[in-house]
Amino acid sequence: MLQYLTKKIIYGILVMIGVIVVVFFLFQGFGDPSRLVLGQTADAATQENIRKELNLDKPKWNQFLTYINDVSPVAIHTKSEIQQKKLTGIFIGGETKLAIKFPYLRRSYQSKRDVWDLLIEALPGTIVLAMCAMLIAIVLGIPLGILAAVKKDTWMDSSSVFVSVLGISAPSFFMGIIIAYFFGFVLSEYTGLSMTGSLFETDPFEGRQIMFSNLVLPAVTLGIRPMAIIVQLTRSAMLDVLNQDYIRTAYAKGLGKRAVIWKHALRNALNPVITAITGWFAELLAGAFFVEYIFGWKGIGKVTVDALENLDFPVVMGSVLVSSFFFIVINILADLTYGIIDPRIRK
Repeated sequence: MLQYLTKKIIYGILVMIGVIVVVFFLFQGFGDPSRLVLGQTADAATQENIRKELNLDKPKWNQFLTYINDVSPVAIHTKSEIQQKKLTGIFIGGETKLAIKFPYLRRSYQSKRDVWDLLIEALPGTIVLAMCAMLIAIVLGIPLGILAAVKKDTWMDSSSVFVSVLGISAPSFFMGIIIAYFFGFVLSEYTGLSMTGSLFETDPFEGRQIMFSNLVLPAVTLGIRPMAIIVQLTRSAMLDVLNQDYIRTAYAKGLGKRAVIWKHALRNALNPVITAITGWFAELLAGAFFVEYIFGWKGIGKVTVDALENLDFPVVMGSVLVSSFFFIVINILADLTYGIIDPRIRK
């Protein structure tokens, strides 16, 4: 297991390095960052000072190495860099120090705040949204999958399969627009839901409040696709398990249908479903970007899209790196789950 974990971590590090390289070169040449920081009316001397501060006066290869040094958790920094960038971590050495630190994602062009601070504020919203979407997918998907398997070749089975195919085929951003319009606008008088809103909202009289009602529509939208996958996986696994000899033995012993299905068949059919749920959580974090934007939900996705509209590239780059990191970590955990459930995968 240790060797299997080490191999997955090495793969994850290589993927992260690739993401860093792509992110850096992808945003080269899109506007002059010094003008984005100062505005179009900045004088030449001030603009040149900003370019020097951002290392834009150096060759591209030097800028790339500086960026790698900034985002790497193990790096080399001078004492002045540590103070200027307000780095946090463990620093060893004299004027030039070996740093074991939190990655420095630089500062926003628009707000002048550290990108890390902006993303940490938005991250809980994305995690809560993804977890609620997955909960909806599990609570609805597993019973529908069981029903489809038990009622095979009936209208219930056909309906469940049709709904799952529809859920897989429909893009989240399209479903988000439809759901927001009908349930948040046309039927808002009956549903009590609004088209946009975040988890935390500020009331002028009662202060900051948690608005769970704002979570309903984006969570349902984001949960449709994984729910459809879970329905199909559960149905397929249950059909396979229900044909096993031990199920026929359980019936022969006089056990009721409900006991056989829920206590014997479901327990063995859930293995592929559990591993799929683990993997799909990472997909939800990535898929939340446009859903958050559509519903005005304050999370990493909305922060990223807003930053992209304002050409605030440090925020966009930092968001992509943080999202990629979580995606890789969750996929490693999913692979470990596969390895625990089926030891043959570790070979």
